[in-house]
Amino acid sequence: MQNYQAPDQQGFFGEHGGLYVSETLIPALEELKQAYAEAKQDPAFWAAFEHDLKHYAGRPSPVYHAERLSKHLGGAQIWLKREDLNHTGAHKVNNTIGQALLAKRMGKKRVIAETGAGQHGVASATVAARFGMTCDVYMGADDIQRQMPNVFRMKLLGANVVGVESGSRTLKDAMNEAMREWVARVGDTFYIIGTAAGPAPYPEMVRDFQCVIGNEAKKQMQEAIGRQPDVAVACVGGGSNAIGLFHPYIGEENVRLVGVEAGGRGVDTPQHAAPITSRAPIGVLHGFRSYLMQDEDGQVLGTHSVSAGLDYPGIGPEHSHLHDIGRVEYTVANDEAALNAFDLLCRFEGIIPALESCHALAWAVENAPKMDKSQVILVNLSGRGDKDINTVAKLKGIEL
Repeated sequence: MQNYQAPDQQGFFGEHGGLYVSETLIPALEELKQAYAEAKQDPAFWAAFEHDLKHYAGRPSPVYHAERLSKHLGGAQIWLKREDLNHTGAHKVNNTIGQALLAKRMGKKRVIAETGAGQHGVASATVAARFGMTCDVYMGADDIQRQMPNVFRMKLLGANVVGVESGSRTLKDAMNEAMREWVARVGDTFYIIGTAAGPAPYPEMVRDFQCVIGNEAKKQMQEAIGRQPDVAVACVGGGSNAIGLFHPYIGEENVRLVGVEAGGRGVDTPQHAAPITSRAPIGVLHGFRSYLMQDEDGQVLGTHSVSAGLDYPGIGPEHSHLHDIGRVEYTVANDEAALNAFDLLCRFEGIIPALESCHALAWAVENAPKMDKSQVILVNLSGRGDKDINTVAKLKGIEL
C-alpha cells in the first residue's frame, strides 16, 4: 500500500468515481479541475488554508483518551480525535474553508451547498459569511424538521435554506436540487459539496482538505502513546470524515482501518444506509460511479438512519475502491447501537457526540472488550451532538 495512488487522470478510484454529468456541467467541472490543480501547486493557497484552520476553525483538534469509558468497557483503550471541538462543531469546516478559498480564487460571488444533518450547511454558511459571499443551502424537508437548531444557525449566518420536498425529502434529494441549481447558475456560483463524493474532482479535493484529520492524528498519537493506534475507526455516509482520517494511514499497514456504515433498523430490512455492507451493486448517482443502493431496475432505493448525515444511498468512490482492494474493512452499526454509544459517552466522558459519530463509537463499544488492554482504538469523533438533542429526546419520549 506504500505506492497507493488514486484517483487517475479521469477521476477514477479503481472502477469507481469519474464524471457522469450533463454536458452543461462539463465546462464548470473542467474549470474547477484546472483551478484546483493550480491551487494545489500554490504554496500561498495552502498557507491561507492553514491560517484559517488555525485561527478561524481552531485547529489542531486534540486527541483525547476516554479513560472512564475504556475502563467501563474493559479491554482496548479508546481515544477520540476531537473534531467536535472545531468551529461550527464538526469536521465539515475543514472542507468548506478549502472550497471557499478556491471559490474566492475563481472569482465566484455565490456558493450553494447541500446538507443532511445540517453541519455542512452551517459550515458553508459560516465560510460564506467569512468571505462575503451569498449562500443558498438545499436541505430535505424531513431533515429540516429533525435538525431545526442547525436550520436556525444557517439563517442566523445569512444563508437562505431551501427546503426540498421531492423524493425521500432527505440528503439525496437535497443534492439533486443543488446540482440542478448549479447547472442554471454556473457562471457566478460555486457548489461546495460536503462529502467525498460527486463528480471529479470533488472526491479528491474534499479528501485533500480533510486529510488534516489523519495527518494531525498520526503526529498526536505518536506523541501521546509513542506509536500509532491498532485500529482507526470512523463513520461513513458519503465518507469525508472517514477518508480524512484513513488516507494518511493507508501506508501504515499495522493500523487496521474500519469504516462504519449506518445499519438503521438492520441491513436485513430495507431501512438502512449501508451500500457496501449490504453488497449493493455499482451504480451512478450525483455524477459519480460507486456502490449504490438500488433495485433491479436501477432505481435508487430509499434509506433510513437515526443520523441525518449518514442517510445516503451511496458512498464516496475512494471508499468503494479501498473496500475492493481490502485496505479498509466496512461494517455497520444500527440505530440502537448508535444510541447506546451516545448515552455511554455522555455518561462516562461528559461529551455529547453527533449521532453520526456514534456509529463509529458503537464499533469501539462492541469491540474494545474483545481486545487486550494494551491495544488502542482511535475513534474519529466527527461532530458534536447539539444538533441531535431533539431527535434523541423524541426517541426517548421526552418533551423538550
